[in-house]
Amino acid sequence: MNRDIGLALLLGAASIVAPSSRAADVYTIDSMHSMPAFAYRHLDFSTFRGRFGKTSGVITLDPAMHSGTADVTVDVGSVDTGVPMLDEFLKSPKFFDAAKFPLIKFKSTSFGFAGEQLTSVTGDLTIHGVTRQVKLEVTFFACHQHQLLKVPACGADARVTIRRSDFGLSMFIPNDADEVELEIGVEALRKDQPTLGP
Repeated sequence: MNRDIGLALLLGAASIVAPSSRAADVYTIDSMHSMPAFAYRHLDFSTFRGRFGKTSGVITLDPAMHSGTADVTVDVGSVDTGVPMLDEFLKSPKFFDAAKFPLIKFKSTSFGFAGEQLTSVTGDLTIHGVTRQVKLEVTFFACHQHQLLKVPACGADARVTIRRSDFGLSMFIPNDADEVELEIGVEALRKDQPTLGP
């Protein structure tokens, strides 16, 4: 084979392989601006809401390759309903049992894209020591330079409805609904970037 032709073919092959071998961007969740929330029907009168104040984790993202990963941890002890007595009950052995199961975890198995737009994240959700597969619907997604920190950042809102009884949390059903809507707002900064204070 002519040496120049061989070199051209080699460079052409390298240019084809290079995009697929590109490492995905890695983002660290900004815990100050990421907050899972939950809502359920109380006594069929109203929707009761709460949140978790401490969330951490790492997200990788490669929109061009339609791939990504999410490894998210929520501190059960940070549950906040605005009712201190209820918060203590939720952390007690009668419900979440935060001493025995201090963390809620989500580990993705696949990302769904429409073009470069993230539309869903499927993964394993672990609550109260029980793991179930869930599919989060991504209702908002954006990546661009952080307006204040001037660093690359991504944000997303996602939601999913689960049955708490699937995770061994059946107390007060049916007075309080079994179905719980989870809403997760996440901001994440390119790894090793500073976080923004309150």
